[in-house]
Amino acid sequence: MKWIVGLGNPGPQYEKTRHNVGFMALDQLAARHGITINQSKCKALIGEGVIGGVKTVLIKPMTFMNLSGESVRAYMDYYKADLNDLIVVYDDLDTEVGKIRLRYQGSAGGHNGIKSIIQHTGTQQFNRIRMGISRPEPGYAIVDYVLGAFPKIEKEALESMISETCDALEYSLGHTFERTMAKFNK
Repeated sequence: MKWIVGLGNPGPQYEKTRHNVGFMALDQLAARHGITINQSKCKALIGEGVIGGVKTVLIKPMTFMNLSGESVRAYMDYYKADLNDLIVVYDDLDTEVGKIRLRYQGSAGGHNGIKSIIQHTGTQQFNRIRMGISRPEPGYAIVDYVLGAFPKIEKEALESMISETCDALEYSLGHTFERTMAKFNK
C-alpha cells in the first residue's frame, strides 16, 4: 500500500491559493482514478482506491498547513503505515511555477508543513514532490503571496504542473522513487 499526502489548508477561501497546490494535485489524481476523498479520519480527509494495480490512499490533512505532521503521525500510528511508502506533495517557493522537483530527503527549507512532518515523524527521509510556485517580488510578504491565488497568466503552467505531478505519482507506484526522480527531475 502507498500513501500520498497533499499539503494545503482546509476551507473554500484557500482552495485556489498557491499554498494548496498539494490539494489540487490530489484532487486531480483522485478524479483520474475515480477515488473520492471524503472519509474523515486521522485529522484528514482520506480517499482509498487502486492506481496502476497498487492500493493507494490519498490524504489531505485538515489541520491547516503548519500542523500537517499531526495528521501524518496519526495516520502512521493508526494504520502502521511505513514511511517508505509515503509521498508528500506540496508547494515550493524555490521552484519556478510550472516545474516540479522530486526528492527523497532534505530539510524543510522554511516550509512549515514539511517542518511539522519532520517534527512528528522524527526524520527528514521521506519521498516528496515539490510543486513550483516561484518567489514573490521583493517587498511582497511571503504569507500574503502563498495565501494568494494564482494569476490568470500562470493558469496554463499551473495546469501543466498539476498534470505532471499526477503523472509522476502514478509512475512512482510501479517504480522506485529513484527511477521516478530520474524520469521527472529535469
